[in-house]
Amino acid sequence: MAKRFFLIVLDSFGVGEEPDAYLWHDEGSNTLGAIRNHPAFNCPNLTQLGLFNIEGVGGGIPRPKASFARMREKSMGKDTTIGHWEIAGIISPDPLPTYPNGFPKEVIEEFEQKTGRKVICNKPYSGTEVIKDYGEEHIKTGALIVYTSADSVFQVAAHEDVVPVEELYRYCEIAREMLVGKHGVGRVIARPFTGEYPFTRTSNRHDFSLVPPADTMLNLLKKAGYATISVGKIYDIFAGSGLTESNRTTSNAHGMQVTKEMQGRDFEGLCFVNLVDFDMKYGHRNDVPGYAAAATEFDMFLTDFLKDMREEDVLLITADHGCDPATPSTDHSREYTPMLICGKGVREGVDLGTRPTFSDISATVLDYFGVGQGKTSGTSFWNEVKR
Repeated sequence: MAKRFFLIVLDSFGVGEEPDAYLWHDEGSNTLGAIRNHPAFNCPNLTQLGLFNIEGVGGGIPRPKASFARMREKSMGKDTTIGHWEIAGIISPDPLPTYPNGFPKEVIEEFEQKTGRKVICNKPYSGTEVIKDYGEEHIKTGALIVYTSADSVFQVAAHEDVVPVEELYRYCEIAREMLVGKHGVGRVIARPFTGEYPFTRTSNRHDFSLVPPADTMLNLLKKAGYATISVGKIYDIFAGSGLTESNRTTSNAHGMQVTKEMQGRDFEGLCFVNLVDFDMKYGHRNDVPGYAAAATEFDMFLTDFLKDMREEDVLLITADHGCDPATPSTDHSREYTPMLICGKGVREGVDLGTRPTFSDISATVLDYFGVGQGKTSGTSFWNEVKR
């Protein structure tokens, strides 16, 4: 029977501050802690799997149905790109560049010259607030709204009636080609919006990432002949490297629908899923009720997914960083992440403690398929959890 590994990243679903959180001014951050007592949070499946049995979380049950661990990020960062790269086997000892005072004059001037459009804003900003404050000026002048955040991102916002989506993507490709070396930001992000003031961001966001600097588990699995299927923004995060198929999604609900469809397909390999709404819609907007409800929605999805898992299927649920919706900050937070692994061939209730790097996930995936062991960072825990 074909081996299938479903790796689902709940984008930003942290479980408490890491010891070095102070370096990022993230002391006290705990994304799960912020939502677990909200009335909208109802997650019996995650509870039964062992989410609350994870070290440092508290409130576990006697016999969880999954094996579990708390994952510590070893890379120097707390952004999407570095988090996913570490999950896939690359530890980044140096942080990607950030721009708390906006991008240097020479970067903006080169971008203006190459796109033929002026730039407005050029400072860290909330994505919803920036279009409120600069949207009307953009419509009047045609200038591009360029902004950043605490993460390593160069974001370009434009109204779809002023700059068609494909043209915005072309501008972002220009930025991506420019931003290498010392200005090699993790992601260039197209942020189209529409409507009238205060405007609405559309689902046509597109990320243009750096190509990973070394082979990840995706490259190794693909070279070995396995399917490597992306659901959500995984394809963007890895710039397509090592992936055999991409499935773009517009929301958590759409991502879960596509993942369920993948479960009904015959393939052998890895299905790598990112559910972005936790981060984009709720964490960054300090929306505790929305985040709690999104966790409940995912838990409901698990009911049928767990029931329909095949004999050789493995499911692993994790996250890439935190984004505590209850702190004053709207940025990512330096947090541990959860790891729940289950399947008919996986032992129940194995407590793996705290793992020193997200890359242990990559090593475990490769170990499960019997390829590329030792060729990425991390230590496999497959032998500890397999039946």
